[in-house]
Amino acid sequence: MNIEDHVMFTARHGKWEVGEKLVVMHDENIARFLARISNTVNDKIGEYLIDIMNVPALISLAEDIATKDLKEVFKTLKSPGLSRKAGALVFEKDKKAKKLVVDVAKAFLIRETLSRTDLRVNYPEEPIKELQVVLPFREEHINFTAKHVKEGEKWIVVKRIMIDEKVQMADIARILAGINETATLKIAHYADINTKGIREYFKGITKKTKGDALGIAVEKLLHFDPGSYAPEGFEEYARVYALRILLENLGMKLDIPAKSLEKYMEKKG
Repeated sequence: MNIEDHVMFTARHGKWEVGEKLVVMHDENIARFLARISNTVNDKIGEYLIDIMNVPALISLAEDIATKDLKEVFKTLKSPGLSRKAGALVFEKDKKAKKLVVDVAKAFLIRETLSRTDLRVNYPEEPIKELQVVLPFREEHINFTAKHVKEGEKWIVVKRIMIDEKVQMADIARILAGINETATLKIAHYADINTKGIREYFKGITKKTKGDALGIAVEKLLHFDPGSYAPEGFEEYARVYALRILLENLGMKLDIPAKSLEKYMEKKG
């Protein structure tokens, strides 16, 4: 069976029923469609974390932190106290399993906080809100597939979960986080974002960066020139990557870590 080049995302779970498919496979189109998928799954992940953490309390905490000056926001998010606060809002009691959930809770809190500042957290594209394709399965599911062959390079991916009464909410969050990670990797490729250059821009900023040096790092983010690292039309995408890379250097995460959720689900078996 010959499968056409495409990118497709569909979801059917409860009242959530959306889906679109891209078949006009120009690089710019792929980048923008993947950005829409990323925005879509990031908007939904929190709903699927409610069984393992107090999501409303984390959002309330994010709202409080976001009222501060941006430099103070970063200092708060980087502080050891954040782990303690996040730890108090997860439900897991087993020490090793709890550490994994806290990792997820911190990422969720960081994203929720920064989304309430003037920084760009999501891509400048509308999430997928309607069903515009025939669903590939009658059953409830999350499905992300892609195939693209260009100049001898082949990209094929399938990320899917069929949802029944045995599937835990956190496992759905895991697949959504995994889809976002794949999209994040490929958006940079198809939008021609110079991530190597962005990493060079933030060179010297590390997990040990704190105090006045952290404030300088935030200033560096605010003075970031996206046009120097992305083609016309994708400047705002570069801003998202700049924030992501700065956070990574500081030992923080902009995205929910799929690996932590995967390891957690394995431990809970």
